[in-house]
This record gives sequence, structure tokens and C-alpha cells, in this order.
Amino acid sequence: MRAHLGDQLVIESPATGAARRDGEIVGLHHEDGTPPYDVRWSDTDQVTLVFPGPDAHIRHLEHAEPGTTRASQPDTVRAEAVSTNDPRTAAPNPGDIGRRVAVERRRQGLSREEAAGRARISPDYLAYLEERPADPTLATLVRLADALGTTVTALRGGGIDLPPGQGYALPHPQLRDLDPDECRTLLSTHGVGRVAVSASDGSPAVVPVNYAVVADAIVFRTAPDSVAASAAGTEVAFEVDHVDEALSQGWSVLAVGPARAVTEPETVRRLTRQAQPTPWAGGERELWVSITPTSLTGRRITPADQ
Repeated sequence: MRAHLGDQLVIESPATGAARRDGEIVGLHHEDGTPPYDVRWSDTDQVTLVFPGPDAHIRHLEHAEPGTTRASQPDTVRAEAVSTNDPRTAAPNPGDIGRRVAVERRRQGLSREEAAGRARISPDYLAYLEERPADPTLATLVRLADALGTTVTALRGGGIDLPPGQGYALPHPQLRDLDPDECRTLLSTHGVGRVAVSASDGSPAVVPVNYAVVADAIVFRTAPDSVAASAAGTEVAFEVDHVDEALSQGWSVLAVGPARAVTEPETVRRLTRQAQPTPWAGGERELWVSITPTSLTGRRITPADQ
């Protein structure tokens, strides 16, 4: 018996021949793919070390040679044989999910080992997922999304145009306040926030901006005649949040404080060099605005048992 990372281990009932348990192989202990395996069971979501018995077989991912199909191969061959098209030696050709996982991991500044540890999966399987077309289980995607600070929907590439927060609420949610240190940490992990200002005509406005945190100040670039530029010289509110649709939980942080236009040439050069929050809106946006929070508050929604 030989397997690749991401293959499925199926345990059959000796009486009926029907599958009675299955799981995703998330860890190999031998380079040739022979047992034992680390298997994440679909019914419990737990990882155990498995030495397959005679009632077990491997359901492979698509590892067949070009021009062949799984349907053209006998079941016994599919269960036991390893294709010569080994993903460990082939050139990387990631699928869409793998590309999104890799982008989010690099955005968080995580190594594969760190991300795999947070998601409780094998680093080898994460490497496989990022480099090969794969179809991870929903449980694996949920853990990856949680580890990378994103959502299952985002990793799958869907729901981009849908507003967040439309999923079901937790059955027993817990809403707790965040202390200032937690708020600072969460602020530093994001790149888009919303600044609440009074526009030039006196009407209230909330504007999304690309921002960075430099020396405890929130800084962003904008055009001198924009609505966001009217924040300079006033007391403003700045908000960031994160909603995890898959887990029905999230957090928000609110910073309140004076905003000012940054005009000192040396400071502007330093911000341009260190912060570099390039505005997605494009165009000439050379005015730096700095917000110095005098109040930092936040809240997090989690299951009651966390």
C-alpha cells in the first residue's frame, strides 16, 4: 500500500464491503508512501497514526499519467499503485485554493511550518496543497482559514461580492472586550480600515483606506482634495474588523484620536520608506494623514467555551 499526501484512506466493513470510515492522509512517515500514515478522520476531525489493515484501501487524488483517467484503471490498481507522476518531483502547478492559501500565508508573514502548526496539519501537506491542484476537506479549509485570518469562502474564491456577516450566528456566543494591547496587535495585522470624518460640507462620511501602523500611529495616504483628507485637523474614529463566515465569529477595533496632515519632509520620506500602504484607488495620493489614538477599544465574538 502506497499513498500521497491528500489521498483518502477508506476502511471498509468486512461484512458488507461498504465504507464505514474514511479520512484524509495529512502526514507520511516514509518517503515511498508506505504506512503508517497520519490520518484526519472525517467523522471526528481528529488526527491519529494509522497502520492500515486488510480492510483498508487508498483512494488516490488525480495522480494518473496524462491521457489516462481513473475510470480506465481497475479498482485494485487505483487502491495500491503509485503513479510515476509523483507530485514531489513534478514542477509546481498549484490549484486556485493552493494559490490563495500561499498568498494569505505570505501576507501574514508565516512560514509553512508556522502556518501548518496553527492549522494543525502536516507541513508536507501544506506544501503539497500550495504546489499541486488539491481538494482539501472542509475541516482542513476551516482550520487553514482560521490560521491565516481569512475565511473558507475567500480561500475558495467565492462570495467576494457578498457582504460579510450573513451566516448563522453561534448557538452560544460570547462577546468580550479587548484590552488595548490586543487592540494594537489586531490593528497591526490589517491593511484596510475605515475612517469616520465630517466632510467639507459638514455631512458625516465613512471612508475605507489602506493604512499601516508606524510607531503606534495609524497612517494612510490620500489626495489633498479627498473626503479622507478632511480628517486632518479633527478628532476622528478609525475602525477595523474581521468576520469569519465559516466559524461565525469575529472582532472589531475602534481607535479614536486627533488626525493631522504630515508635512515634515523627513517624516514623509520615512513613512514612504517604512509604511508603503499603497492606496488601491490609485492616482496621485501624496498626502499623508496620521492618527494618534487616545482611545483603543475592541470586542470579539467567540463560542462561549473559548
